Amino acid sequence: MPDTAAATLLIDGHWRSAPATFDVVDPASLDVLGQAADAEPADALAALDAAAAVARAWADTDPETRSGHLRAAAAEIRARRDELASLLSRENGKPLAEAAGELAGGARMLEWAAEEGRRAYGRVTPASAAGPGLVLRSPVGPVLAITPWNFPASMLLRKVGLALAAGCPVIAKPAEQTPLIATALLGIVQATGLPAGVLQSLTTTRPAELVEALLADRRLRKVSFTGSTEVGLGLLRRTGDTLRRTSLEMGGHSPAIVFADADLEAAAAGVVTAKFFNAGQSCTAVNRLYVHESVRDDLLALIEKKTAALRVGRGDAEGTTVGPLIDEAGLAKVESQVADAVAKGARVLIGGSRWESGDPALRGHFYRPTVLTGVTADMFVSHEETFGPVLAVATFTGDDEAIDLANATDYGLAAYLFGSDLRRVWRALDRLDFGVIGVNDPAPVRPELPFGGQKNSGQEREGGAEGIEAYTETKAVALRF
Repeated sequence: MPDTAAATLLIDGHWRSAPATFDVVDPASLDVLGQAADAEPADALAALDAAAAVARAWADTDPETRSGHLRAAAAEIRARRDELASLLSRENGKPLAEAAGELAGGARMLEWAAEEGRRAYGRVTPASAAGPGLVLRSPVGPVLAITPWNFPASMLLRKVGLALAAGCPVIAKPAEQTPLIATALLGIVQATGLPAGVLQSLTTTRPAELVEALLADRRLRKVSFTGSTEVGLGLLRRTGDTLRRTSLEMGGHSPAIVFADADLEAAAAGVVTAKFFNAGQSCTAVNRLYVHESVRDDLLALIEKKTAALRVGRGDAEGTTVGPLIDEAGLAKVESQVADAVAKGARVLIGGSRWESGDPALRGHFYRPTVLTGVTADMFVSHEETFGPVLAVATFTGDDEAIDLANATDYGLAAYLFGSDLRRVWRALDRLDFGVIGVNDPAPVRPELPFGGQKNSGQEREGGAEGIEAYTETKAVALRF
């Protein structure tokens, strides 16, 4: 672990500081929580030097040893869950219960990766006249893992766990809004006895400069990115003349469809959970709700009641269920979308404004959980990702119309279905253009399921049996005896 507050750079097995630091701010109070080292491109190249130097040795390390580090880290995270949840809540703003849940999920992801590292199988093909064939899988090489601020623990642990399990050294680049929880978690992983150079971490306010320096170096063999679609597509454009494996998990504009035969109480609870979890700051959050017109009024009454019961406040306050947005820009986007929708005819069923606590210590970026009805396709909220606590509601009359409305987006990460007719649900599953679908389930992200999107929401998958494939290369071997 770092021995000074701002020594947040992990390079070649040592925690380092940097000539410059930056403040880390509590989004609820706007108070400074601490400082992090502001890495420069030279630090990034030093990290890549260390990763490249150890790549062969780590690839040759047996899978059981690699998995042992991940299992030990998962156990330590569980043992320190309360301490880590407090840090995560203060740095990100999410409620303590959500922070603890994210850490538990991150530990499960480490354990899943540990097991997948032992199951990175190849195969033997039937013998031809010339002889049999082999399909081998080998580590891709040094990995750059770029992680987001909205789930700074689970996304980091998922990428790092898969890379290490596959036999790849990894350079983590946490989001600048949440470097402290990332540093704490990577410190736990490093403290399991990882060899120097296998795990690196770069905190910085200049991510584009560091990433540019790394992408220009052929020794970097894999990029795994979670963040906005704009930034993710920019990474692809900067590939230059070096082709490398690139996993992208980008933005979403998730629809939820409630059919007429749905259990309305369960559907309302599911929609509210999937919308307002993490204050709506999730790429899988429900943005658009399409409800069959025959059950619209009953469903909206339930959603309004459940939304009204949510409690806004700082994440570490008892009873808080919705915390602040991460920054002023996020809050401004939410306000802009709501104003545009209202100007074009939408009705505010509940919420629709900033939340003011009356406590001068809470100067942060709060917005009341909001439900808009009468939403139409020309409104920004219908086609732009919100990333905030606003639910846009429209109606449909037929199944085909609902599917067409859901698919009418450039995004394709997550979608949700609520209904009881298995044939109708199965037809919808087949036609929806989304990589992750929850059926009567507001939390469809699990370690054992592949996670990733279609269209402009991403490429490749993390999690499931497919997750480790993104960190390996396939070799075909023809044998002749």
